[in-house]
Amino acid sequence: MIMICFIFLGAEAQIDRSKQPQSGPAPKINLGKPETFTLDNGIKVLVVENHKLPRVRASLIIDNKPHSSGSKVGVKSLYSAMMGNGTTTKTKDEFNERVDFLGANVGYGTNSAYASSLSKFFPEVFGLMVDGLINPRFEEEEFTKEKDRAIEGIKAEEKSASSIASNVSSLLAYGKNHPYGEFPTKESVEGITLNDVKNYYNTYITPKNTYLVVVGDIKEKEVKKLAEKVLGEWQAGAPPVTTIPNVPAVQYTQINFIDVPNAVQSEMTVQNTVNLKMADEDYFPMLVTNQILGGSFGSYLNMNLREAHGYTYGARSYTGNDKYTASRFSAGASVRNAVTDSAIVETLKEINRIKTEKVSFEDLNNAKNKFAGDFVLRLESPSTIANYALNIETEDLPKDFYQKFLQKINTVTQEDILRVANKYYKTDNMQIVVAGKGSEVAENLENITYNGKKIPVLYFDKEGNKIAKPEYNKAVPEGVTVKTVYDNYVKAIGGKDAAEKVKTVSMKGIATVQGMTLNFERKSTSAGKSLELVTMNGMTLQKDVFDGTKGYKEAQGQRMDYTAEEIKEAKEDTEIINELSIPADAKLTGIEKVEGEDAYVVQIDEDTKKYYSVNTGLLVKTSKTIAAGGQTMENSTYVSDYKEVKGVKFPHTVKVSMGPQLIDIKMNEVKVNEGVTDGDFK
Repeated sequence: MIMICFIFLGAEAQIDRSKQPQSGPAPKINLGKPETFTLDNGIKVLVVENHKLPRVRASLIIDNKPHSSGSKVGVKSLYSAMMGNGTTTKTKDEFNERVDFLGANVGYGTNSAYASSLSKFFPEVFGLMVDGLINPRFEEEEFTKEKDRAIEGIKAEEKSASSIASNVSSLLAYGKNHPYGEFPTKESVEGITLNDVKNYYNTYITPKNTYLVVVGDIKEKEVKKLAEKVLGEWQAGAPPVTTIPNVPAVQYTQINFIDVPNAVQSEMTVQNTVNLKMADEDYFPMLVTNQILGGSFGSYLNMNLREAHGYTYGARSYTGNDKYTASRFSAGASVRNAVTDSAIVETLKEINRIKTEKVSFEDLNNAKNKFAGDFVLRLESPSTIANYALNIETEDLPKDFYQKFLQKINTVTQEDILRVANKYYKTDNMQIVVAGKGSEVAENLENITYNGKKIPVLYFDKEGNKIAKPEYNKAVPEGVTVKTVYDNYVKAIGGKDAAEKVKTVSMKGIATVQGMTLNFERKSTSAGKSLELVTMNGMTLQKDVFDGTKGYKEAQGQRMDYTAEEIKEAKEDTEIINELSIPADAKLTGIEKVEGEDAYVVQIDEDTKKYYSVNTGLLVKTSKTIAAGGQTMENSTYVSDYKEVKGVKFPHTVKVSMGPQLIDIKMNEVKVNEGVTDGDFK
């Protein structure tokens, strides 16, 4: 009898796993409402009082329709960089010193401004923010500094595969004339004048379409009084009506490849444009779909590319929305060169999987639970109420959008996932954008198939212009060896006799990095001693010393002795002109492009390569692959502008890339057999 009861109870406990469990009721959301009012000039103000902490934050957002900059791409960022440099009545120093004295933060964006401070100082801080916004000080000197800094930043990104991939993928998705497809270049920024910045300000910085959000320890009536006093007189015309171009159609799935010769990883993005707004019914199913595909650690993409195959440290997807124009679906990762093609195949496989197979109840519920947890957590912040209210205003959302947010998420079904995945993930019309080392990945890319067909590969330069397929991995002419390359180098710099007479070299140079002047000094001897020193305003930033047997590094006041491995490496690099002898393991591996010209590639060891111009014989680049922070990266040194010193040519321009950062050093002093003593290596 007892056994019968157990069997009966067990039968009752069986779960029909073919049906999705009924969703429980979504948590009741009680969102507080901000106080709102509108100034006479049209600025809509939203106030959320929160008196737990004596702080207030204000954000001013100008909700302009996106617009292109044409030939002046970069003017928007130059405008925002110049904001906060004083006002018509306060110098830059006076403005910043007052902000600092009040312990406040004031900042500006392309279409925004913000300020935060203790509540007792907020009226003055808010006044400073608005003064900087409506009475900006635009001066030629500051403009020149910001322009130079912007160009420096562009130069620093010229060899960054991730920056190149980001720029070109946007351009290919939207087109060059679309505001989301343009990106600044050195040429476009150089063509911008101070008048262009002023014109941008006068045209687009206006109280029309503007919202002010104030959150914190302040009463609504105080905000109203303050806003009317400080902002009420701001008058400006409406911004011009603009037409956003349609995005270009993608006729078939294709690989768009950009060669980045120094890349040790490929930056891969699989993308297509989508037409989706927050107010659309598909918005909530798409949130859940993207979460399952690539929105979390346990997503399809990450579990495949990272966990199952070890191709990457992380794979993610993103599905955007935009009220004005098309947005993008993208799935991507940074992957090792050797597995770039495999990573693309697996990414397409997972996108196809979510389009053809019902997601499991477990994955669906995990995604819903993640949204619920994050949503409830965000509600603890008073700024959430203000941000949600602002979204309702700017995105044309129903007033109860956020009250029903979790309810909408909770009702998403397996069938909804299949429907929206097939609607928005256009696997027959996708762009697969890859920025990587062509000599190592291009051949494999051309052999990728999807649904039984080869995916065509199109080639682009770093500006997004379509080009013919570059020639990779050129064969080395018969008779050329490491010895002939080294001999040609020694001959090019002045000959063996002159090179062997070089016993010491002292080099000094300067570079400008983010507006700061750095001084570089290098001293070396034929006995294997070396000194490398970087200073700024007389202060040592970095110092490396090796006396032939031991050495140390010094940075930020901390000194560390060389490890045994570092001593070994330093001893192997004992000659001033290394090409006077050939390393035992050196191999000539091919011909690659460096700065647009062919160069012989000499593999010195597993991590180090040297590149010698086929045309001149001179060394043009040295690269070293290192592992840092769980990532593999290539640090490269580019040398040029060779000049003769005591019968031997030395490079007088040295560009050092540290990941995406590029430091351009101009040598202003090179001495041979003078200016070096044993005391330099203590």
